[in-house]
Amino acid sequence: MRRLVLTWACAAAVAFALVPWQLQEDGFFAFEWLAQYPGDTASPGLFYALGERPWLWGVVPPILLGFATLAFERADKRFGRTLIAAGVLGLGYTLAQGFAIGIVGLKWEWLAALVGPIDTQQFGFGWGAVGVLAAFVVWISLGIAALGMFRGDAFVAGGVVISSALILAFVFFPIATMLAGAMTDEAGEIALALFFRRLFADDVWGLACFYSARPCGVMFNTVLLGLITGTVSTLMGLGFALVVVRTQFPYRRALRALTILPIITPPFVISLAIVVLFGRTGIVTSFLDAAFGIPPTRWIYGLPGVAISQLLSQIPVAFLVMIGVVEAISPSLEEASQTLGASRWQTFRTVTWPLLRPGLAAAFLLGFVESLSDFGNPLVLGGNFDVLSTKIFFAIVGAQHDPGRAAVLALLLLSLTLGAFWLQTRWLGRQSYVTVTGKGDAGLSAELPKTLRRVLYWTTIPWAVFTAVTYAIVVFGGFVRDIGRFDLEFTWRHYLDAFRVENTERGWFFSGSAWDSLATTLEVSAISAPLTAALGLLVAYLLARQRFAGSRTFEFMTMLSFAIPGTVVGVSYILAFNVPPLELTGTGLILVICFVFRNMPVGVRAGMAALAQIDKSLDEASMTLGARTGQTVQRVVMPLLRPAIVATLVFSFVHAMTAVSAVVFLTSARHNMATAYIVGRVEAGEIALAIAYSTVLIAIMALAILLIQFAVGRRELGRRGQQAAALGGH
Repeated sequence: MRRLVLTWACAAAVAFALVPWQLQEDGFFAFEWLAQYPGDTASPGLFYALGERPWLWGVVPPILLGFATLAFERADKRFGRTLIAAGVLGLGYTLAQGFAIGIVGLKWEWLAALVGPIDTQQFGFGWGAVGVLAAFVVWISLGIAALGMFRGDAFVAGGVVISSALILAFVFFPIATMLAGAMTDEAGEIALALFFRRLFADDVWGLACFYSARPCGVMFNTVLLGLITGTVSTLMGLGFALVVVRTQFPYRRALRALTILPIITPPFVISLAIVVLFGRTGIVTSFLDAAFGIPPTRWIYGLPGVAISQLLSQIPVAFLVMIGVVEAISPSLEEASQTLGASRWQTFRTVTWPLLRPGLAAAFLLGFVESLSDFGNPLVLGGNFDVLSTKIFFAIVGAQHDPGRAAVLALLLLSLTLGAFWLQTRWLGRQSYVTVTGKGDAGLSAELPKTLRRVLYWTTIPWAVFTAVTYAIVVFGGFVRDIGRFDLEFTWRHYLDAFRVENTERGWFFSGSAWDSLATTLEVSAISAPLTAALGLLVAYLLARQRFAGSRTFEFMTMLSFAIPGTVVGVSYILAFNVPPLELTGTGLILVICFVFRNMPVGVRAGMAALAQIDKSLDEASMTLGARTGQTVQRVVMPLLRPAIVATLVFSFVHAMTAVSAVVFLTSARHNMATAYIVGRVEAGEIALAIAYSTVLIAIMALAILLIQFAVGRRELGRRGQQAAALGGH
């Protein structure tokens, strides 16, 4: 522990004395500052302290106090208290001076009355400040371990404290900033009257659509769309699950195969296919006009089109949820019902349906929440049907440019999401839904009533065909001149426009318009995926294997970002990280951070599920043999977590490639993402180019999934039965 303290003390000293203190204009990962070091903007904290920022001298005493702890002979409680004091004082002072003094000088009037006016500009934290802050956080964790908390394990203490600090900085701080932004005016003053005027505006809560030709408010539209998507996707997902599990339908494997498509498809690609099929010049619209004289209309733009596109995306997800629930229902319970004289309908209604409640609640919650946060489909197909996600977007980037209004709308969206989670918990209650026990259960599942089976066939099979046709349009549309106008002449033009490569006198030149966004997307996804897996699985290990005070609060902190819609995340990041000291907007780092903390809960849950299957005695055996916790995690636990690692890497990489609701606020001209580029092409009317680009993304993600599985490998478990069989064979 003393060696760790010395290492981080030296790191803090080097960061303050030699590394640029403030953020460079080209971002965190650019090193053009080396050519002008030490310059006016590329100077370490010590240089600024000697010059125009003397308040930075306040960072030095905590660093010296950290060095002073090395004078203690043992890492005892006095050592721990001193180290915690150094970390807390340093962390508090560094953050306080960063927030107090910004690009306009001193921001707090009450402080100006005490220390006098300060007009010196101070920009966001750079690598120097980050290094110093990291040292202070590590010292706090080591000091806590020295006091005997977390059983004195520095690895566990460091994992909990560092993870909590990151979650506070990149989940709670943005949400708190958004709350503050919703209640302030343009001058930064508290304006509750303005807040309530924004909150209860007529275009938010209005119900004019019931008594006039005017549209209803976005709150009504959003809730209505969410209820339609959640309810229909849940029922259709249950229908597909019953067809696959409880019938002899010959193409059950094909139905299962359709479930992977939404996972690797950008969320707005479906809406593009819907436009191609049912737009004013779409394939189906043109056919109906020519064959039956039905004139083209714009019926697809509005609630019908958005609902259809969301259902195409969410029904396969609901099917994945429901099939596991249907398979887990104990056949003996249904057999007991029929033995007592119940008919098939009575058995299904009184036994099967109640046991489906957890799955129904989970599927509905997923469909409802995803509908609330969906941005791409309402943007393409919404027309005059506004929802909260698009309203928030135009409040930020539109002509009105009202971040305060966007913050209020984001709060409403967040309240709907949290309310849905609460209602799900209340509906399920504390009843038991256990159907899988340790006892043998060799019964056969009850047959479905004939009427129900026919209804399932007549609803699920046509929808499966429609889904397959829709995705086929996505692939086919990129290879014809203009599928929207039914010009089916084969062409490579759309792919060449996006991904042209020319051989010039200076070498190969990537002249296609999509290369920059594709390179940025691959880079950000490749960086964020392993970071997401590492942080998520670390947190999973701490929650599943360690017992410490506040573990429930820690678990809630890690899962909160899963309940926050992407649109809310984008708005909160814009408000929190657009000004010093955490000035990240316009950089590639903010995209990485956004994806890591948006997708981290999946890694946590996947890791906890995998760890639940691994006996703790393996960890204890490693510790008994003298291994430290970090070595046990590296050599024993991680090899057994390969399925969870693959799941987390695949999920985080794919979602980073396809996310649109959050990153549409965070992209810039220098760091443009593929989804933002495709949205731009759709707005410009270049649908065929957008489809071609989406097809390339789907192919890249499918290949990436295979590469991740190959690179991580499979978990090898030695089985005594297998060894015995092998010996018997010889």
